[in-house]
Amino acid sequence: MLHSKITAAAKRRAFREGLASGELLRLPGAFSPLTALAIERAGFEGVYVSGAVLSADLGLPDIGLTTLTEVAGRAGQIARVTDLPALVDADTGFGEPLNAARTVQILEDSGVAGCHIEDQVNPKRCGHLDGKSVVGLAEALRRIRAAADARRDPDFVICARTDVRASEGLGAVIDRAKALADAGADLLFPEALANTAEFEAVREAVDIPILANMTEFGKSTLLTADTLRDLGVNVVIYPVTLLRLAMGTVTDALATIAAEGTQAALVARMQTRGELYDLLGYADYAKFDTTVFSHKYREEP
Repeated sequence: MLHSKITAAAKRRAFREGLASGELLRLPGAFSPLTALAIERAGFEGVYVSGAVLSADLGLPDIGLTTLTEVAGRAGQIARVTDLPALVDADTGFGEPLNAARTVQILEDSGVAGCHIEDQVNPKRCGHLDGKSVVGLAEALRRIRAAADARRDPDFVICARTDVRASEGLGAVIDRAKALADAGADLLFPEALANTAEFEAVREAVDIPILANMTEFGKSTLLTADTLRDLGVNVVIYPVTLLRLAMGTVTDALATIAAEGTQAALVARMQTRGELYDLLGYADYAKFDTTVFSHKYREEP
């Protein structure tokens, strides 16, 4: 009720323990606090806050237009309601290495369990589009060192994302992965790998946990959780899946209402009022409220 009863520190410890467990942590993308509640209820191990989803929800393309304030605000809203650890997309750290350091501390304050910072040139673009550019290795390492040095909670997870696969190939991914791990990354996010063989090669090259991005309409083959687990992947994210499904339904529903003049044909597909109230924990709020105040009018003496 209101907020998660689990502290941010405890969620970070749980995320760390999950990364070390050898199990696969599944993190669907939450585009709102309500979807985070649904993800938790469905039994997943964490939630992901996607920069592409946040941009889209604000009516913007994913080209580095969102600010640290906007990202931290939405991430904090999501982390507030769920007992699950949240991993957030921090783009390029929102500037120079010093900005990346401040980004980590602001995101720590928001209550998330970790963030990933990428090696694209700022402003960045979607990781599964062509024409990306990456910074030199030295600059990429400075971002990760700054992020790792800035954190105050040692359990806050610093994830290094590299987008070098598209421009320089798998060998460059492996070289960068090793260097990023040495620079202080706790988790590696090799973006836009093509297939199982490439994930296997990266897994063999580094000792730190690795993350797989199973986004639709992208460069990567959509692999099952069992396949990823067998490959030794530690985290899988489904960043835009729920937003895409929701917007597909929104588009269809608007067409139906426009054509038929009523939403009656759509009601059977809707989450009911009772289901929504159950997800929100209405009964818990009502029970709490009656212990501190009844809504009956009382005239002060």
